Amino acid sequence: MNSDRICITLSTAALGAVLMMFILLVGVVVLNGIGALWPKDIALVELQNGEKHLGEILEDEKSKAYPDAQRMKMKIGNRDFGALDFRWFEMAEVVNVSYPEAAVCIERLEYGNFYTMNYKDSHEHVYLESAMGQKKQIDKEELVRYYQPNAMNVFSKLFHYASKCIELLWDNPREANTEGGLFPSIFGTILLIFIMSIASFPFGVIAGVYLKEYAKDGPVLRIVHIAVNNLAGIPSIVFGIFGLGFFVYGVGGGIDSLFFADSLPQPTFGTGGLLWASLTLGLLTVPVVIVSTEEALATIPKGIRESSLSLGASPFQTLVRVLMPMASPGIMTGFILAMSRAAGEVAPLMLTGVVKLAPSLAMDGEFPFLHLDRKFMHLGFHIFDMGFQSPNVEAAKPMVYVTTLLLLFIVVAMSSVAISLRSRMQKRYTSSHI
Repeated sequence: MNSDRICITLSTAALGAVLMMFILLVGVVVLNGIGALWPKDIALVELQNGEKHLGEILEDEKSKAYPDAQRMKMKIGNRDFGALDFRWFEMAEVVNVSYPEAAVCIERLEYGNFYTMNYKDSHEHVYLESAMGQKKQIDKEELVRYYQPNAMNVFSKLFHYASKCIELLWDNPREANTEGGLFPSIFGTILLIFIMSIASFPFGVIAGVYLKEYAKDGPVLRIVHIAVNNLAGIPSIVFGIFGLGFFVYGVGGGIDSLFFADSLPQPTFGTGGLLWASLTLGLLTVPVVIVSTEEALATIPKGIRESSLSLGASPFQTLVRVLMPMASPGIMTGFILAMSRAAGEVAPLMLTGVVKLAPSLAMDGEFPFLHLDRKFMHLGFHIFDMGFQSPNVEAAKPMVYVTTLLLLFIVVAMSSVAISLRSRMQKRYTSSHI
């Protein structure tokens, strides 16, 4: 009894710890992602040496130079006059911090934000002046928007926030993907999951049905089961290397030699693209679908099979009309797991078709409408690129949280639809066979 209680206590503690870590992780992503687009107040910081800086105060911490003092990190923007748009200030050097209502944040297509209190708007140009008196002239075509956050009320900030959300969902990225929208990445992610599902789900279900219902038990079947289980645990980068060698260079190169010889040496299908990335992820997720299909069929009582056969139904009719409907909720569970895993995989895509910036979408209004040979953008790779490859990691940090939150939302939304469908199938088919 004592050992049972200890096991139950340890299991409960482990489950609670996992749930707490999961809630903490999601909470950090949600809080930072939601707040990244909110218009922050602009501060005017005056230093002892006479310098003045406009920008957004982001955080403060204990100073290494002055252990008893604080220092703060500030986004000063204005990259035209400096290499970095973030700077730490020792609080001992700060004379005054104010929030003037005249402070303006100007968002541009290039060089990030410009913070100013003096600007002049002409017909074709905008003349800007920094807090230190440095002057800059930019074309109006380079402007995205400008606003005065210190003078905005709650409703104005909400309207601004809504416009930023619309931009995020429908516009293209800019500033090395650290600003602008995520529409190409959102579209590429959803299209990839859709094509991957078409490629993997039917073959996984057919393979699972064959292994469970038709394959004879023996050494060969046991070897196949071991192989399927091992495939589910292979690192995803291995699938990426296989996809690069087999699909891209092998199959794609053969297609180019047969049908696109006039375009060689410029490859058409012999390079990374949406099709090869989808098939690679399909191979990655097929073992999950196979195992879930076998497990779902194994849970059906043997008496149901025998009852169907005794009533004159053929084995195929029993499979299609009785077993598959009853196993469909379990099969959908495997599909949900496979889809969720594929949505977050990045390593195979880096070798088979994903890019930092795609010149055009893989689906458009030009015949044949779906261009499987084109490269595409993906939210997971977008996060990797901004977090580890961006020339300005600090500027990319808000977009990393926003993109992560959006990817989580897409996975949850698609999984919720699949779970809802599974629940309906479970109520319909399980109750009709009781």
